[in-house]
Amino acid sequence: MKNTFTLALFLSLWNVCIAQDHHFFDSFDGTKIAYQDMGKGQPVILLHGFISNGTSWNGTALTKKLQDHGYRLIIPDLRGNGKSDRSHDPSKYAEDAEIKDMVALANHLNLSEYRAVGYSRGSIVLAKLLTQEDRITQAVIGGMGIDFSNPEWDRRIMFAEAFGGRAPLNEITEGAVSYAKSVGADLEILSLLQTYQPVTSKAELGQIDTSVLVIAGDQDTDNGDPAALHQALPNSQLVIVPGDHNTTYRTEPFAQEVLKYFNEN
Repeated sequence: MKNTFTLALFLSLWNVCIAQDHHFFDSFDGTKIAYQDMGKGQPVILLHGFISNGTSWNGTALTKKLQDHGYRLIIPDLRGNGKSDRSHDPSKYAEDAEIKDMVALANHLNLSEYRAVGYSRGSIVLAKLLTQEDRITQAVIGGMGIDFSNPEWDRRIMFAEAFGGRAPLNEITEGAVSYAKSVGADLEILSLLQTYQPVTSKAELGQIDTSVLVIAGDQDTDNGDPAALHQALPNSQLVIVPGDHNTTYRTEPFAQEVLKYFNEN
């Protein structure tokens, strides 16, 4: 009897986990966008970084804390990543397609308002989304400085060319390309994601009136100065926590600061 109950409980939990995986098709170009939808309560969309997908948030202190405090977590795979469509057609990434995806996702889920957390490249997507989406009540831009606001950002161009095989690897790009190969990532798609990465100018950042938390690790300056990004956003606050770019978003201090920000505003 005990074994039967244990098996039934396991199958029930397994089915719940499977039911968390969803997808929809964008109306503007028919791209499939996959996402996880977990829990009930106030919705929070989590946006992942580069050479990654939505599962990178799984098992983090942040997702545990948010779930424990009654938030609903919506975690998409941005196009070109994970279980979303991974096209090699450049037009599928142009004209802020990822931003349109996130607006369409909120529409698909009938969200009247929501919070959003981005990290690394997810923060770059979120910054642009904030210029077009008035349903976001609070936003967290993590692991990012001001440099993405430059349309000719040398780091973005360097990575686009390295992943596309148009430039030799150097001390900055070699590690990223090697890691991408080690996890079986599609280098051509990664190049397209860099080539058509959203750009939010300093002038556009200055027009964002949504409350924003800028948060970064104390060893994370690869993407520019987080303090300068904070200064460019008129309704923002800045928090620096221990950590480097690749690990900070998974840590307890990061989670504590995000939850504190959500609860205080």
